[in-house]
Amino acid sequence: MANFETVEVSTDLLIVGGGFSACGVATEAAYWAKKNGLKVTLVDKAALDRSGAVAMGLSAINQYLGIRDGQNTCEDYVRYVRQDLMGVSREDLVYNIARHVDSSVHLFEKWGLKIWLDEDGKYVHEGRWQLMINGESYKNIVAEAAKNALKEAGGEVMERIFITDPIVENNKVVGAVGFSTREEKFYVFKAKAVVCTMGGAVHVFRPRSTGEGFGRSWYPPFNTGSSAYFTIKAGAEMTCQEVRFIPVRFKDAYGPVGAWFLLFKSRAISAGGGEYMSVRKDELNNWAPYGLAKPIPANLRNYLGMLDIEQGFGPLYMETDEAIQKIASSLKDDQKAFKKKMKELESEAWEDFLDMTISQAILWASQNVKPEEKHSEIAACEPYFIGSHSGASGAWISGPEDMETPYKWGYAQMTTVDGLFAAGDASGASSHKFSSGSHAEGRITGKAAIKYIIEKGTEPSIDSAKVEELKATVLAPMELYAAHSDETTDVTVNANYILPEQFMYRLQKIMDEYAGGVSSAFKTSKFLLDRAMELFVFLKEDSEKLGAGSLHDLMRCWENIHRMWQGEAHVRTMLFREETRWPGYYYRTDTPKMDEDNWKCFANCKFDPASSEWEMSKKEIWNIPGV
Repeated sequence: MANFETVEVSTDLLIVGGGFSACGVATEAAYWAKKNGLKVTLVDKAALDRSGAVAMGLSAINQYLGIRDGQNTCEDYVRYVRQDLMGVSREDLVYNIARHVDSSVHLFEKWGLKIWLDEDGKYVHEGRWQLMINGESYKNIVAEAAKNALKEAGGEVMERIFITDPIVENNKVVGAVGFSTREEKFYVFKAKAVVCTMGGAVHVFRPRSTGEGFGRSWYPPFNTGSSAYFTIKAGAEMTCQEVRFIPVRFKDAYGPVGAWFLLFKSRAISAGGGEYMSVRKDELNNWAPYGLAKPIPANLRNYLGMLDIEQGFGPLYMETDEAIQKIASSLKDDQKAFKKKMKELESEAWEDFLDMTISQAILWASQNVKPEEKHSEIAACEPYFIGSHSGASGAWISGPEDMETPYKWGYAQMTTVDGLFAAGDASGASSHKFSSGSHAEGRITGKAAIKYIIEKGTEPSIDSAKVEELKATVLAPMELYAAHSDETTDVTVNANYILPEQFMYRLQKIMDEYAGGVSSAFKTSKFLLDRAMELFVFLKEDSEKLGAGSLHDLMRCWENIHRMWQGEAHVRTMLFREETRWPGYYYRTDTPKMDEDNWKCFANCKFDPASSEWEMSKKEIWNIPGV
């Protein structure tokens, strides 16, 4: 079995992942662990400083309530999320994050993050909930705080280790296994509790950017569905697996549009149809009550633009030039002040990309786009699975202990599997937490997990035979490749194995063509989804024949297996929900209308590791009384 050394690591709390929520878990858990003589270990497949969805930086913090200044209330935010998710949200979780998120933002500022201030020393808002920041080093700042907290508490950060599977004994998670991406080492982590924070998923669907643009995406390409795989394989109940997110972004380089819509008040138009949000406003009547309330849900905004594309009015554009000119127009009588303001706005327009999506600035430059003179093309991206933005897929978790909520069976943030907690993109039905809310949710989770360990934690008992079986499964791609790669002159063509890139293309083809991807205009049906499930049988068989010639390829093999499980959970849940609730994210052509009577509910799924059977179920929507 290659020559992989087995390394055992024992800890009290194991944090799997290294993004914003993981940093929140580590920062808070370390504080309580130190008080109680416990050890916290964080394991990341990358490097904590630049890991997760904020790795490249951000130009804005998207969740800040401003409670101390009386700007908003937690109830306001609950109503906002309820509206944007077309009525389907875990309001107890949303409320819990909302009441803690401002303190996370204030910590970021304390740690060194530059938040824009106006002449009165108040935060500059991009929109009602958003703050403008100089965020190119946002992740570094938050990661440094997490590392310092762990160091002070005697904890540990272990990098370049890819976690593949949970270790479960009697419906209790007792650890995890994985391998080093740099050395021939197989790791076995034993823990009294585990927090899953491994992000969402990209490249489950065929991306819009192909060929020389392959690898470009809105969501980071190294987030590969590991959270979903880990929680599903542990036997945890999942929720909102049908809710994928499709952002509209500047085309091809995926540059952000938030500042243009919210800060610059720009309009989106189609080449032949005009401002589709105005021209097609009557279509919103078909999605009442959500289409008739403000703000209009993100998926419906997408949908109106897609209707213009379908009727031949595309492409779509952001009127950047008009927006900049309009803001500066009040100074036109003073040419000096006008030029100064135009230069300032132009600088802000470019900085929005330079803080987080440098490739968009490069693309603009290569296409001679001057935002103050010319509009720029926008487009709907391929689908992503993300529990922290405008999507909602993730694990079904227990609600806050101090709230009267029907969704409560254990410690806050704990999944239906004992000792397994989830935060960030790993937790479902609590969207619109973004970076700051994910950090706040991580802090909530870290405190709850330490409390669980103090009150219920026991020394993990792990079956050594099960560990050896997991090791053989994890390393099987390297064994298979080594046994057969010399049998052909080209290692990419071999009857005995399939390489990870080839496997990913097969997965993406199924998802794109049958599950409502870019090439099918985000449309699907029962018959298409049934065919996808037939093809998944073959894909699963293929996954057992993955071959890896290096540690890097071994990581790619397991990333794609994780993506496959996320894809299957998605297809199964779309089949289960027999309505179209989120047009603009996906459209069921055979059930094209929203069915409030039968489907205003959570669609949940659960995989049984013992029988390998899936169970689908509905869970009722609960609204906070009076909100």
